[in-house]
Amino acid sequence: MSKFALQKKSWQWITLLFLSFIWGTSFILMKRGLEVYNNYHVAAFRIFFSFILMVPVSIKHINKITRENIKSLLVVGFIGTAFPAVLFTTAQTRINSSLAGMLNSLTPFFTLLIGLIFYNSKVKFHNLLGILLGMIGAILLILKKSTHIFENINYYALFILLATLFYGINVNEIKARLHNLSGLEITSLAMLFIGPFSAVYLLFSDFNYMKLSTEKWTSLFYIFLLAAFCSVLALIIFNSLIKHTTAIFAASVTYIIPAFAIFWGIFDGETVTLWQFLWISLILFGVYLVNKR
Repeated sequence: MSKFALQKKSWQWITLLFLSFIWGTSFILMKRGLEVYNNYHVAAFRIFFSFILMVPVSIKHINKITRENIKSLLVVGFIGTAFPAVLFTTAQTRINSSLAGMLNSLTPFFTLLIGLIFYNSKVKFHNLLGILLGMIGAILLILKKSTHIFENINYYALFILLATLFYGINVNEIKARLHNLSGLEITSLAMLFIGPFSAVYLLFSDFNYMKLSTEKWTSLFYIFLLAAFCSVLALIIFNSLIKHTTAIFAASVTYIIPAFAIFWGIFDGETVTLWQFLWISLILFGVYLVNKR
């Protein structure tokens, strides 16, 4: 990522928007996977595929694991990746993707809160204002997109709240304690810890590998795309972004994800209103304040 000069604000913004674009597709890819497989299989395949893709890199950098950083890498692997993967797929079996996107926007809030309490982070008033504006913009954008967002809300929404709490811990841990590792090294080494667990689960689950229909292969392909782009590629970029910006700015990617969901809708024949563009502008202004030194 050094070629892209992430210390420059222009590249930080480009990277944030690109991440939002990638992660904006994750909800639909999870939904396609859940059409055939259960929530645990989708999460396990996502982690396993990510692990397989990263094995060559993991082996190359395995000597970077030390007594000082192994705890943080375990946090990134399990709390930052594995547990949220299970929590999101479980939640999306009972709540709609719009509500999932709204709750996902709490990530910067938890990042700020955990940073202040446990990591001695410092923020200024305009950063707090940016978090508030970004959250308001994301909520209004999602509400405008779906008038039935709360029709099936239930306790499954708590799974996403817990996932965003885990994301907040993950972002702060990387920012505070993994200075000496690159985004690629952090991602590959974290996958090295969680990948074998997913493999063992898939091996001993009730999944029938001998009866894969065309429909199952199609859903498995969507899960592979979820792993390759929304886990491997996105996490490498995200972990690199954290090291060059503030933890809160990196986490504010969740505010912009609903905006890209709107643009995905355009390609699907949906119309976009002036109000939606206004809320997107409010989100971007909030993110600007978050990143303002």
